[in-house]
Amino acid sequence: MYTKSFTAAAAVLAASTLVNAQTFTDCNPLEKDCPSDPAFGSQKINCNLQQGECGAFKHLPGTDVEYTPEGAIFSIEKETNAPTIATDKYIFFGRLDVEIQAAPGQGIVTSAVLQSDCLDEIDWEWVGGDDLQVQTNYFSKGDTSTYDRGAYHPVDHPLTSFHTYSINWTPASVQWIIDGAIIRELKYEDAKGGSAFPQTPMQIKLGTWVAGRKDAPQGTVDWAGGYADFSKGPFNAVYKSISIVDYAGSSGPSSGSVREYIYGDRTGEWESIEVVKGNGSSDDDETTTKTSSHASTKTTEAPKTTTTKASSTHTSEAETTSAEETTLTTVTSAPASESTGEPTSATSASTTAPADGATETEAPPNAGHRDGVAIGSALLAGAVLAAQFFL
Repeated sequence: MYTKSFTAAAAVLAASTLVNAQTFTDCNPLEKDCPSDPAFGSQKINCNLQQGECGAFKHLPGTDVEYTPEGAIFSIEKETNAPTIATDKYIFFGRLDVEIQAAPGQGIVTSAVLQSDCLDEIDWEWVGGDDLQVQTNYFSKGDTSTYDRGAYHPVDHPLTSFHTYSINWTPASVQWIIDGAIIRELKYEDAKGGSAFPQTPMQIKLGTWVAGRKDAPQGTVDWAGGYADFSKGPFNAVYKSISIVDYAGSSGPSSGSVREYIYGDRTGEWESIEVVKGNGSSDDDETTTKTSSHASTKTTEAPKTTTTKASSTHTSEAETTSAEETTLTTVTSAPASESTGEPTSATSASTTAPADGATETEAPPNAGHRDGVAIGSALLAGAVLAAQFFL
């Protein structure tokens, strides 16, 4: 039987080993038949986190979130903390609006991510040592062979004030929006003719984590602005509200009932995704394309059992942490209950949309290059959180 110290050491070693790997997924439908993805469909999510937990999200193991009149507090007190929530259901094109004040502190990163089973990804990222900018990025099918997709964007004090950050994702483009103003747009044809365009059903993942760890690669530490100094903690990100709308394979909100999404082949192209209509009963199933004999539908589990103390939701640390259940962290190399309703309209900001890929402002000297940040490494986060349970 492994000792506690050995298990902790093994978890930390796994984290340090995996930090240079690509992102991982439970089942990649480009490689084999996988369970279908449960859909949000016409279910519109509009959660006020000042009033409590959002039923559309589950708390990943080890996650401790406190719900206050200010919003949901994602707190970092030590380097093994990585509070993360994720949806069980998926959007197939759609819109995400998150009102957030990102966590301060060098080495601390706050993220809002869309990610698919085949590792398509659309990101917002805030580095805790940079109170002047936010970063955007995207990935296609887990490809980290080049790292020229990220961009920096000016924003008024993201670490000390709230802003609404949105992603509007359609078959034609991805728009990143701050307070109602489009600050970046990626067109389908500009992403290598569409082959590098994120286009498969995605979950939403929100979290805060430590990139400036003592065991992290130097490139990761440089990008995060340096090593985290926990004597200055805790470092809190505050989420005030979250809205989610599923376009169900189209360019606007779904009006009909949609049950799930199925990969029709191994291409990862959006036209191959089957949209299964119906509310789950066997007599109303209808697909927009051919009938599939793929693996059974993923079970949409209820959020992990939680206990509430002083307005805090906490997943028991006695629970086994598996790599497959944990996500929202980094992969880097050396430097180089539901609520329904439409999302609220964001206020306007005096920014304009640049050509995609343009860097609106230079990264600060201590920001470093993110040579391969790909939020969503399930194995790495699992190792990190496993270490937390044993330290």
